[in-house]
Amino acid sequence: MTRNDSGLSPPAGAADALDAPAAPNAGKRGVLVLGIGNILWADEGFGPRAAEALHQKYRTPEGVDVMDGGTLGSWLVNEICASRRLLVFDCCDLKAAPGTLRVLRRDEIRIWASTKISPHQTGFNDLLATAALMGEEPEDLAVVGVQPELLDDYGGSLTPTLRARVPEAVEAARTVLAEWGWPLEARPEGEKVEPLTFRILEMDAYEAGRPSEEEACRTGDERFLVRGGGHAVPDALERG
Repeated sequence: MTRNDSGLSPPAGAADALDAPAAPNAGKRGVLVLGIGNILWADEGFGPRAAEALHQKYRTPEGVDVMDGGTLGSWLVNEICASRRLLVFDCCDLKAAPGTLRVLRRDEIRIWASTKISPHQTGFNDLLATAALMGEEPEDLAVVGVQPELLDDYGGSLTPTLRARVPEAVEAARTVLAEWGWPLEARPEGEKVEPLTFRILEMDAYEAGRPSEEEACRTGDERFLVRGGGHAVPDALERG
């Protein structure tokens, strides 16, 4: 029989347990709630805005983390691999009217994964594939997706159509979490909650600080719209 440094014999089976490989999900969080998208491009920011709204309205139990994934791309791979389940807020092409909201699961995830309406989405699909190759694919994945109305408004906030869907998206996510065994608790009225990201990027502050159309280009960063080959976007020339 093996003995430890104290000279005492370990419990029966302890040596075998120490030599055994770790359980597949040992040390992982229960659920990662992730909002992905780019708040600089109007409805592209739906994911981060919905994640923030859920964070502000509900307390999450231990084992559930809410994160603004923005456009972090490959930086998120460790977060995904460290999560048993993944709940994502995102805008996606549902082939439906703007503002249409759906919860995608299992085979329906292919709708989200196969349509590329923005660069960040392609990157996130790659992250899921990377996690699978590493043997760390989440046990379950749900996407609270909404059909965008406007994407090409640089510096713009959510359109009224999608902004009106944020509360519905939050409640859809709450339902999914409850089904997974992670019920949320409503925060007391007036509770001070730190945002998921910088305060200056909160929706109200972001909208209040946006320059007028005369001061700022609405089709992109005009520093990069004038091309080195002599060709330029007319809008950029007029402002130059």
